[in-house]
Amino acid sequence: MRLSIPLALSLLSLPLAADIWDDSGRYKEDFSYDFKLAPGGHLEVDSFNGPVQVVGWDHDSVRVRGTKHASRQAALRAIRIDASGNPSDVRLRADSPSPNCNCGVSFTVSVPRKTRLDNVSTSNASLRIESIEGRARLRTSNGEIRLYDISGEVQATTSNAGIEAQKLTGPAILRTSNGRIRGDNLRGGLEATTANSSIDVTVSEADPARPLILNSSNGAITLSLLTWKANEIRATTSNASVNIFLPAALNALVRASTSNGSIHTDYEVTSSHFSKTSLDGRIGQGGAPISAHTSNGNVRIAKL
Repeated sequence: MRLSIPLALSLLSLPLAADIWDDSGRYKEDFSYDFKLAPGGHLEVDSFNGPVQVVGWDHDSVRVRGTKHASRQAALRAIRIDASGNPSDVRLRADSPSPNCNCGVSFTVSVPRKTRLDNVSTSNASLRIESIEGRARLRTSNGEIRLYDISGEVQATTSNAGIEAQKLTGPAILRTSNGRIRGDNLRGGLEATTANSSIDVTVSEADPARPLILNSSNGAITLSLLTWKANEIRATTSNASVNIFLPAALNALVRASTSNGSIHTDYEVTSSHFSKTSLDGRIGQGGAPISAHTSNGNVRIAKL
């Protein structure tokens, strides 16, 4: 039976089978790649307008599963995925057809646990990294970053969203703006920076060779340090409180200041100066410097 010309034309105008129109009002197309990667290899992911997830597993290979999405079929087809790999490097890149394409790409990637994440980035979406033994350099914007069980140097940057980190071992630099930073069971050095939001972290064991640096504005800072190894601590904010919880026995030099607030400490301090808004003194025999500064907020240095 032959189709009439109008009917045949209407069938030709339908999306291809690979281009699925979903309930969110977008065209979607899935893709997948598989590569061999030896432990200690490198991974790079460069995407846009879509979440990226990288999880370590017990295989010497990389499994890539992803989805392209767009509001128009032409934009979907114009998205280019560049994927290449060898036993030492895997590179994944999604290229946007235009700055305002109303489209994006999501990636879910499984890698050997001992993989170095040289550059994992996206935009306007979240990043999730889990079970990695190696360096991780991460960047997004307008999306949350979630980190779990990473052993190695971490550099994570976002904006207008929070960062959550658990079970990190190694030096960590966490930076955002207009988003909260939360951390638990951190081991190593820490530099946490945000604006207009709070920082709340628990460091189980710090690297004595690295300072703990926490900076915010218009957000409270809370640091709990479970073991004392004579670490330098620097905590600064404005229009909010600074709370530092430390082991009962320690030797340190303390400097704290505020305006329109007050300073409290559980420790016996031998001070050269101690007033409601300023403290300069010694705990125990003195030693590592602890500085805590704010404006329009209280400062508390307390025992765990």
